[in-house]
Amino acid sequence: MKAKCVICEQIEILDDDSALAKRLRNRPVHTYLCNECDERIKQKTLKRLETGKFITNRGIKVKNDLD
Repeated sequence: MKAKCVICEQIEILDDDSALAKRLRNRPVHTYLCNECDERIKQKTLKRLETGKFITNRGIKVKNDLD
C-alpha cells in the first residue's frame, strides 16, 4: 500500500498486512506521517511541554509523573 505523508508529501510503501495500513484503509480520518516528520513533531512537542506553557489533552507522562 502506498501512503503519502500529509506534511512533506513523501510517498512511502507500507506492508499491506501491517496495522498501520489497515488503520489507514478502514478509517480515512487517520492521516499518515513519515518517520522523519513524526520524530520532528515529537521533539518539538516535548520542547514545548518543558516550557510549562503548553498543555496537551493527552497528558503525556513525564518522568516525574511516574514516581
